[in-house]
Amino acid sequence: MNHRPIEGFSKLSKQKKIDWLISEYLSNDRSYEQILQQYWNNDAALQKMHDEFSENTISNFYMPYGIAPNFLIDGKLLALPMAIEESSVVAAASKAAKFWIDKGGFKTTIINTEKLGHTHFIFKTEAHKLLHFFNFKLKKKLLRTTEDITKNMRNRGGGILDIKLIDKTAELEDYYQLKASFDTVDSMGANFINSCLEQFGKTLKEEVAKEESFSQEEKDSFQIVMNILSNYTPECIVRAEVSCKIEDLKDESGISNEEFAWKFKQAVTIAEIEPYRATTHNKGIMNGVDAVVIATGNDFRATEACAHAYAARNGKYSSLTHCTTDNGIFRFWIDLPISVGVVGGLTNLHPLVKFSLALLGKPSAQELMSILAVSGLAQNFGALRSLVTTGIQKGHMKMHLFNILNQFGATEEEKQHFVTYFKDKTVSHHEVISELEKLRNK
Repeated sequence: MNHRPIEGFSKLSKQKKIDWLISEYLSNDRSYEQILQQYWNNDAALQKMHDEFSENTISNFYMPYGIAPNFLIDGKLLALPMAIEESSVVAAASKAAKFWIDKGGFKTTIINTEKLGHTHFIFKTEAHKLLHFFNFKLKKKLLRTTEDITKNMRNRGGGILDIKLIDKTAELEDYYQLKASFDTVDSMGANFINSCLEQFGKTLKEEVAKEESFSQEEKDSFQIVMNILSNYTPECIVRAEVSCKIEDLKDESGISNEEFAWKFKQAVTIAEIEPYRATTHNKGIMNGVDAVVIATGNDFRATEACAHAYAARNGKYSSLTHCTTDNGIFRFWIDLPISVGVVGGLTNLHPLVKFSLALLGKPSAQELMSILAVSGLAQNFGALRSLVTTGIQKGHMKMHLFNILNQFGATEEEKQHFVTYFKDKTVSHHEVISELEKLRNK
């Protein structure tokens, strides 16, 4: 079928959008309309709010919202909200939390909270001349012309921390940056940072045009390319860690404490040196991080981008977690760059986000950073613990069992049969199908 483009799709009502999609792409099969409508909220006001979160919305896409209890973080016992569809993530996090609760729990340290943004511009001039202009005239003017924008943030203890001129001409001809650092306190701060940067761009353009030390030819070459925050925030970083005596590393799989510690450390070291393993290793960390990021109304795409850029900061992609087993002490930690907020955005709108933040004791942005790092560390501990003992499939596939059974329309009686059947076996897709056929043939 040759589909036709449409003008003004965004201006159509929700129903007309659905009608067009069904007519144009779904062979006029109205059963698809029922699929969309069954996920609408019965509360019209709540549904309208969800519709306005994004553009061209026609339904809601649900994800499971689970709870991982027993997290002892800096002396506080917390239950973490996790929005994620992947089998076993919440279970693994909960199991790791329980493992560490009687060993002192998780300890965290906020290393820094600095966020970054840049004004990118092209300017055919001598670098030393531009630097002199920046140091003696421009920097003060940039701070002065953003005072109205930063007033409220400064009253809360944040604001612009510094502005630097960065010479990037060795990498791109005539390319310079204004690199600004910010403290946005309890907000993620994207709109605040971008507003400041756009004002920097305006002020820079005006001041260059007025500056007598630049020739007209130089002024004509000046061009702002863009003003935008960076989601790479290597100076907005939190450390989460666990530690105990190796003799206390009791594992239910039956291997000795010493073997468990040795194999665990080897697994982390492999992720530190081998990018193929590090990618999957860090993906598991982000299972734990993203689930709480989504549940608290933050931007998991920014979180992912930052974490993976940080993992490659030394020129080779590597593990975000690290482990030592020195002097009879097992220590496992993560340094996670992460920029999140607890005010603004969805935090004031989405009911489940409000619930999540209330459940966590209405944390500050720094406290939420700590919680997120702990969630990632716990998830990684749980995954590595399985990998070096029983293997990952035993626990993962057991959680995945109901997904397989639901695909084949299993009854509750059949599901109970399979829970018993796989009590002492590793679940496999092939084995489920085979046993289901036998059961139904009987």
